[in-house]
Amino acid sequence: MTRYPGARPPGALKVIAVVVSFNRRDLVLEVLGAIAAQTRPPDHVVVVDNASGDGSARAVRSAFPQVEVIQLGRNVGGAGGFALGLSRSLDEGADAVWLLDDDAVPNPDALGALVRAWTSYDGAPPAAVASRVVWVDGTEHRMNIPRRRRGGSANQALRARAVGCEPIRSASFCSILLDGDAARQEAAPIADYFLWNDDFEYTARLLRRRTGLLAPASVVVHKTVDHYNSGSNPGPRFFYDVRNMVWMLGRSAALSPSERAFFAIVTSRRVVRTIARSANRATLVRQLLRGLRAGLVSGPRPTEEVLATVRR
Repeated sequence: MTRYPGARPPGALKVIAVVVSFNRRDLVLEVLGAIAAQTRPPDHVVVVDNASGDGSARAVRSAFPQVEVIQLGRNVGGAGGFALGLSRSLDEGADAVWLLDDDAVPNPDALGALVRAWTSYDGAPPAAVASRVVWVDGTEHRMNIPRRRRGGSANQALRARAVGCEPIRSASFCSILLDGDAARQEAAPIADYFLWNDDFEYTARLLRRRTGLLAPASVVVHKTVDHYNSGSNPGPRFFYDVRNMVWMLGRSAALSPSERAFFAIVTSRRVVRTIARSANRATLVRQLLRGLRAGLVSGPRPTEEVLATVRR
């Protein structure tokens, strides 16, 4: 299903939106309402409910009967949810898949701006186009700033600017449009990451030799508690941050050798700062040791194995 810009008008392309949700009934309903109000709405919407205990799946089915709800029997985290939703969308013949968090509310033209950048780019279609993510006060959401591509060619930068974008190396799953052909060629997000760094690993792997763009005209509001960084108050979840970065740096094909060295240094500094700033350093040190041990002793299981028995 090879597609090139101009082969079909943007409206003829099949775009499927995937929202992964866990115990955020009111927020996911708000996100789905914003998706329905898009100037260029998706052709289909899939909600992957991660075994929520707050009636989210029932509420979505009631308020949005046209939305497909995949209700899981256990929580497989954002990583597993996006892997399953992406696979489902590709099987349904999606030309592009729009991944969204359940607390990321898109502005009315968020998808339209992504699709315009994707279809207008001069050359092979970008493998991913990410939205600009802001916090509730309109300031840039720091934990969702895409990593800019370093050392790219001047031609790449010119092509990106021609469609109002910037070249990127990786991005979050908060709001990102994935090219269907590129996603079919690349292995799915690694479900065993569960949460944290799964989007970094997947998009860095997808974009290692492909084009990625940030489309500032596409805006989503990420309704998190704060807008600073994922390590502000990690608590026991710090385990996943540490383990998954060990997995990524040691076992993933997402990074080049020089990038691997760079992120090893950056991650080490961030870990030290996170622990130093914490009011409960003992908890973070325990999770650091747990994460290091788990990351060094074994690797992630195949995604198919993790997701084999999760559907109700």
